[in-house]
Order: sequence, then C-alpha cells, then structure tokens
Amino acid sequence: MTGQGPELTTVADDEAVVHEGLEVRRYDGLTPDTPYEIEGFAFRTLPRLGERLATVATVNDVHYGEVVAGLMEGHEGGPVFSVPPGSEPYPELMNRGAISEISAVDPDLVVVKGDLTSEGTEEEYRTFLAAYGGAFGDRLLHVRGNHDAYRHQTFAPSGPQRRDVPGLTIALLDTTIPGRASGGVDAEQLEWLDDLAAEADRPVLVLGHHHIWRPTSGPRPLSYFGIDPDDSERLIEVVARHPAILGYAAGHTHRNRVRFVPATGDRPWIEVACVKDYPGAWAEYRVFEGGVLQIHRRISTPEALAWTELTRGMFGGFYDEYAFGELADRCFAMRAS
Repeated sequence: MTGQGPELTTVADDEAVVHEGLEVRRYDGLTPDTPYEIEGFAFRTLPRLGERLATVATVNDVHYGEVVAGLMEGHEGGPVFSVPPGSEPYPELMNRGAISEISAVDPDLVVVKGDLTSEGTEEEYRTFLAAYGGAFGDRLLHVRGNHDAYRHQTFAPSGPQRRDVPGLTIALLDTTIPGRASGGVDAEQLEWLDDLAAEADRPVLVLGHHHIWRPTSGPRPLSYFGIDPDDSERLIEVVARHPAILGYAAGHTHRNRVRFVPATGDRPWIEVACVKDYPGAWAEYRVFEGGVLQIHRRISTPEALAWTELTRGMFGGFYDEYAFGELADRCFAMRAS
C-alpha cells in the first residue's frame, strides 16, 4: 500500500468512503447487503440487522502529551515525526478531530480503551478528561492502558466496568498490569465477566486495552505484548461459554485487525488502530436488534489527514500496510445468536 492512490477506507450498511491523500469522497444512500463497484473497488455493503437501537463509539491510544511519533524500543531505524515548536501538539489535533466526528453521530456511549496519556502524568490525564469529558460528560467510559500505569499510577479507572445501552451491554475490562507494557486479566475480572454474560438480557460486547494471545500461534512467550497466554486462554474460555458475547475489541497494537480462534468460532477478536497517527481511527458500533456493525472511521479533518499522511511512512515505510488492515479488519457485522 503506497498511499499514492485511492483507498476504500469504510463500508457501512448505507455508505462507502474513499480516501486519496487529503481528499475524501463519500458515497451515501447505498442499499444494505448489496454488491457495488465504486472507483474500481468491488465490495458488498454491510447488512442492516433489524431495527437500529443505539450507537457506541470507541477510540484507543490517544496518547495525550506525546511529542514524537514513530519511537519504539527495538525499532530505531525511523523515520520519526513531530510538529514544529509552537504548533498544536498532534495528539490534541487528532483527538479534536475524533471528538468532532464522534459528536456528529450523537452516540449513546463513548468508550476510550486505554493509553489515555503518553507519560502517565496528572497533567496529561487532566487534558484527556477536559477534552473527552467536556464533550461527552456522563456518556464517557474509559479505562487505563499501559502508558497510564508505567509507574504504578492510579489516576485512571481500574477494574471492570459495565454500561448498558439499548440492545447492547458494554463490558470494559482492565487489562493493564502496572509497570509493564504487557497485559493480563485476573481471576476476579474473569468471574465478573462470566457472571455478567450468564445473566445478560441483551448481547454483550467486551472491550479492553490489550489484545489476546491466540492459542493457535504456537510459542507462549512470557513477555507477550498483549494479554499473557494463560490469561488469554482463560478469557477465551469465558467467551466460548456464553453465546451472548459478540466479540472482544482492543487497542494497544495501533492497527486494524480481526482474528478468530477455534473455541469461539466466528466471534471476532478485534484490534482498532490508534487515534494519534496513521491512519487516525475511531470505530462506530451501530447497534441493531439483530447484532452490531463495526464501522471504521478515519479521522478526516484536513489537519488530521495531513498529519496521518505524513506518519504513514513510519517504521521504514511499512507502517501503512501494518496499521490500516484489510476491509474485513475494519468493517464487519457481529450477529446476535
């Protein structure tokens, strides 16, 4: 993926979006579950799963306070990017765009699933709260990520949280292990989720900061970047027991990806790309009586697109291919059983 030509970014039940550099072309009024060919892209719109009941938006890896994009331990080759002195910090620029676009869909709930800050300082956290809390008030639900707890800080919410909207229960896990980049899910949270799903009167979507280790991947690294292998297997077992659970959505990896594991069949294990740099993403969850659609949104304010087009060249030019994912990683249906 070079970024020099058009990219089919988003397909929903009623629209498609094509990005080409700083240009955005939107195709509205499409028919659900129908094949189309637009600008040379062949695709099928997502199905409309009955009556529309609610909207949930989610972001992750917002990284307030970060000043250099493209730094990663073990990847010193660059390139890295920053904004000129005196310019608006790029996390604030990107999150301002995300908040504006999310506000436009008037969601019932906004979930920020970790890495609220870059260095885990009180000032960075206050900046996050002023932006997202100021925009969404009681509709905001958030949890810490590893960047928020490297020094065992306690300012962001920890422990599991639940929020109900029409047609859906959101179960937000705290996967952060203070002082570590990797994650886990303790027995108390797993029991909480087990009980919640057993008693659910509507579908459940589980979210957390860290992604799972997939049992079919083979090696069981002790320092796995996501949820450690033992805890991942226990979380998968809970999901497998409860058909009410539609899937699990994480951040942390800064990429769009969907994986499946044998024990949970066609229920997705989702990763959503970050806000702070390419592709500059948030996810819209359209809740219907028959399930939920995930619809990827690339933040499309002019200044956000200028920054993300620049940062797609990180990590030796391979970042765009890594982070963007395939259309099926970004836009898909989760049907209620």
